[in-house]
Amino acid sequence: MEEQELGIGSRVRHPEFGAGVVVQVTGEAYEIIFIEHGWRKILKSFDALDIIEVMEPDRDLISYAEVENMMVKVIRRFSDMQETVDLGDKWKGGMMVLEPGRKELSSKTIPIETFFHKIVMVRDRLRVMEQRINTSNLTDEEKVNLQQYITRIYGSLTSFNILFKYKSDQFTGERS
Repeated sequence: MEEQELGIGSRVRHPEFGAGVVVQVTGEAYEIIFIEHGWRKILKSFDALDIIEVMEPDRDLISYAEVENMMVKVIRRFSDMQETVDLGDKWKGGMMVLEPGRKELSSKTIPIETFFHKIVMVRDRLRVMEQRINTSNLTDEEKVNLQQYITRIYGSLTSFNILFKYKSDQFTGERS
């Protein structure tokens, strides 16, 4: 293929996949729907792609992925929606047993998944509170003071990090 930037809607022919239409353009590749082979990502450097009809690229467009990422950020910022957080594999199916200090009282057993879900809800609600503080009409000094409390709360919750499957989901407190 000659050095020409294709826009969405350009028609092409691939030696293996046949005729197709460019439906998305990224930095390195074209996403093309081929009539008989469906969606494929073809690198722009692939030189065996024949151009049937060129549509000029629209420089003002943003990709679906960019729109999706922006929407996810907005939804996370302004909602109480909870993301999926995985429990560490070694804890799945496990039980948490709470033994009282007095012998006449009975112990309490709950599934670790139930406890973990509650911990994740606390974390997510702290994040929402953090966002609401940051977007509030409080003074910068008030925001910093409240943020310090939230950071200390995260630090207090680091004991539960052993339950998380991925380190990126864990609580982090103040760094020294």
